[in-house]
Amino acid sequence: MLRKNQVEEATITAMSSDGNGIAKIDGMVVFVPYTAVGDRLKIKIVKVQKSYSFGIVEEILEPSKDREENRCPVYKKCGGCAFRHISYEAELVHKAEFVESNLRRLGGLDPVMLPITPSPMVQGYRNKAQYPIREHEGKIEAGFFAKRSHRVISCASCDLQPEFFEDILEYTKQFLEEKNISAYHEETGKGKVRHLYIRYGEISGEVMVCLVLNCDRMPFVEEYIQGLLKVCPQVTSVVLNINKEKNNVILGQKCVTVYGKDTIEDTLCGVRFEISPLSFYQVNRQAAQKLYELAAELADFQGDELLVDLYCGAGTIGLSMASQVKELIGVEIVPDAVENAKANAKRCGVENARFICADAKQAAVQLAKEKLHPDVIVVDPPRKGCDIEVLQAIAEMSPKKLVMVSCNSASLARDCKELKALGYHLEKAAPVDLFPRTTHVETVVQLSQRKPDDVIRVGLDLDELDITSAESKVTYPELKDYILKKYGFKVSSLYIAQVKRKLGLDVGTSFNRPKSEDAKQPQCPPEKEEAIVDALKHFQMI
Repeated sequence: MLRKNQVEEATITAMSSDGNGIAKIDGMVVFVPYTAVGDRLKIKIVKVQKSYSFGIVEEILEPSKDREENRCPVYKKCGGCAFRHISYEAELVHKAEFVESNLRRLGGLDPVMLPITPSPMVQGYRNKAQYPIREHEGKIEAGFFAKRSHRVISCASCDLQPEFFEDILEYTKQFLEEKNISAYHEETGKGKVRHLYIRYGEISGEVMVCLVLNCDRMPFVEEYIQGLLKVCPQVTSVVLNINKEKNNVILGQKCVTVYGKDTIEDTLCGVRFEISPLSFYQVNRQAAQKLYELAAELADFQGDELLVDLYCGAGTIGLSMASQVKELIGVEIVPDAVENAKANAKRCGVENARFICADAKQAAVQLAKEKLHPDVIVVDPPRKGCDIEVLQAIAEMSPKKLVMVSCNSASLARDCKELKALGYHLEKAAPVDLFPRTTHVETVVQLSQRKPDDVIRVGLDLDELDITSAESKVTYPELKDYILKKYGFKVSSLYIAQVKRKLGLDVGTSFNRPKSEDAKQPQCPPEKEEAIVDALKHFQMI
């Protein structure tokens, strides 16, 4: 049994999804941060749990071939990056493994895994930065929150962001100190300036500077703007965002433009977008373009499809595909985002798109009323994934093909598992790295509708069957109980009826049949179908 402060030699053999190296000591898994697969180390145990432990590096006895020099001075203090100590090639290998492991282990899925797509830029790729502004010992501090805390790590320079972001931050800090403008204090809720928020249009070159305030106005704002334009002439918009709430949310809902335009512009996949402080826009434009191109490739458009873009936001994904389909319908529940999507479509001359302000279930009902059946649905859900109601609404819309984009392969695995039960098979999965040096990785997957004749073929010699005696005595609860005890999962009466019907067994004239031929029902997953077949054999029903 490992003990705290014990020092042991071990080799790192794997990597966890949060960037910790994994070693095994005395049969116990030990997580060790800032290590690489292949490192031979002296490890000091710092925390012991029932089934795993945490350790720190006491000494590197033999470094991994994946190790490389880390240039960031606050890497181990800031919670932003996890892979600065290994090569980018090794990072990509680990990220591809994380995605595949989640899909297979959590989802029980077996897709064709496409190679991971690397980011065109590994440094300076972020077009957005949000710096918390705080005060420490009379000095203004700004940088990033330390991992799992709200303690600010002062750092103006970050390799992930354009160099001129540092100039804007340093000027802002200096200005606030000179004018004695107070920084926000989380515990008391007092202080004027909460965050500095910068957005950058890579193609347009336009820069937006947004100060998040805990008040209605900032003193000396005209003087601040004049100095800012000297530091960064690319600034075309200065906005004050008002957030007086005592919470951890960065932006409030009210924005006041004090210089230039309300928005900046950028171009993604040939489509021009206007970006406000509240707009969603991918932080790595070049990698996002590769992601959307890959999503369109997996959709395999022929030109005559009806495409539905769920969670469409300002229309980023759908509009990038509009030229490849007959009609695009975007669905988004946030009214402002719908208006942004309409404006973006008009600006780009996209005439085959319309946008519905609704949730997925409402959209399914509306499309059904219009007798519209999407050929392809593209969905890019939030990190938590899709609610079961959304997945059921997708199945009700019955697209031939479904393309999902996800920033969380664990929730993606869960959603694809649910979709499998609803009649959709996961064909292909492709990781795309939008966030080099961090643990985050995007994934795009292709699912296709299972055809009605995709069933298990079971050979039966009807002459040898005596179905009357067995079927009359064995009940559905008995079948369910047998499966639960042997396989550890439950099956529904609907699934049992579906399997019996496929095998030619009598289930009654209307038992568990859909109310109409067009109605959609969840289809029994293969693993449950096999269990039901086994139970039917056990009770000598087949």
